[in-house]
Amino acid sequence: MDEVGTVCDVLVVGAGPGGGNAALQCSRRGLSTILIEDHPEIGTPVHCGECISEIACQNLDLTLPEEVISKRVQGIRVIFPDGTEKCLTEEGYVLEKHLFERWIADEAVSAGASIHLRHKLLSMERMEGNSFGGWICDGKGDQFPIRAKIVIDASGVAAVCSRLVKLDGEYPLNPKGKVVAGMQYELLDVPTDGYLDFYIWPRYAEKGYLWMIPKCDGRANVGLVTEDKPRTKKALDEFIADTHFSDLEQTLPPWKDKGSPAFGGTIPISGPFDRTHHDGLMLVGDAAGFTSPLFEGGSHLALKSAVFAAQTAAKAISEGDLSSERLSEYTRLWKAEFPPYDKILRGKTALFELSDDEMSVMATCFPDEMSDMGASGKAMVGFKLLLRRPGLYFKSIVPAMLAFGYSRAKYYGW
Repeated sequence: MDEVGTVCDVLVVGAGPGGGNAALQCSRRGLSTILIEDHPEIGTPVHCGECISEIACQNLDLTLPEEVISKRVQGIRVIFPDGTEKCLTEEGYVLEKHLFERWIADEAVSAGASIHLRHKLLSMERMEGNSFGGWICDGKGDQFPIRAKIVIDASGVAAVCSRLVKLDGEYPLNPKGKVVAGMQYELLDVPTDGYLDFYIWPRYAEKGYLWMIPKCDGRANVGLVTEDKPRTKKALDEFIADTHFSDLEQTLPPWKDKGSPAFGGTIPISGPFDRTHHDGLMLVGDAAGFTSPLFEGGSHLALKSAVFAAQTAAKAISEGDLSSERLSEYTRLWKAEFPPYDKILRGKTALFELSDDEMSVMATCFPDEMSDMGASGKAMVGFKLLLRRPGLYFKSIVPAMLAFGYSRAKYYGW
């Protein structure tokens, strides 16, 4: 620290998967990088997503250490209101999320980044000269003020920089997005065959879904996502009481030593923000609104967007151009790579407009293995629908079918 505060090339705000990887990727590119986290330790509290696909790991060139892997899984099983089961078979991992986030942060430190806990960003002031020169960032923590050429916002659903940066000195960079509530318990002695179970049962999870995510030693996370936020815990308790989970013991997760066994958080569902870059600023992961619409997977998107942000930052700093126009490369990169959110969202909306009975009829027309549903498979589903429930074919059923296809790992579903 000097008389004007701490100085760095890149300040990363938030040490979740996106922030940890942003710090790692920036450090590997020779940028002086500071990673700040407002909690007293990295990885806690755990919110929801603890799954990542093998396709994601290959896409990210990510070799997971054994200690962060809780269980290897075979894919996703979707269970519809009448109990009909269909699979999306593709291998992946259930993580001990707190250990995974600490591992990425440790990798960033090994690459040269510095990490500071209990640091909360509260203000951002532009440094101006002949051109934009970076940000003076202030807040709670002994490293502040921090002068950074570029800030990468990985603060999750809080989207801190979207609130702090004002357009024309008045309006926030992005308005607050819509969120859903997620909550889960860790249960013991849960029977499993190696699939992630996703229940689309609207009577418990309005415009959402429930899950059973198996972990090692017979443990599993059982939870839900719903737009009915006030009823989240009650709905989850009812689901557990009404199903084969009712007699299973709840336990505190390994990262928690006291308090309620329930844990979770909120998940953005409005889609990518209109502005994911600005002068000296890029937004990644949940802070940019990046989630997969149907099952709200976000880790793959967060980790990949961090790579794009680091690539863009390294080029911009080497060229001495920190302008919004220069950083627009970041937005072009993720738009070219990530699936069409609006298209998938239309499918999700169409799905939740179906009654339980209509949803189940649709499910019976799907092949048992939904990953095999190519063009000919979709045509066969349409033919079956015309035979069994002709009126259903004209209720936007095709977009609903596409939503399941886009939940696959190659489309950043998990």
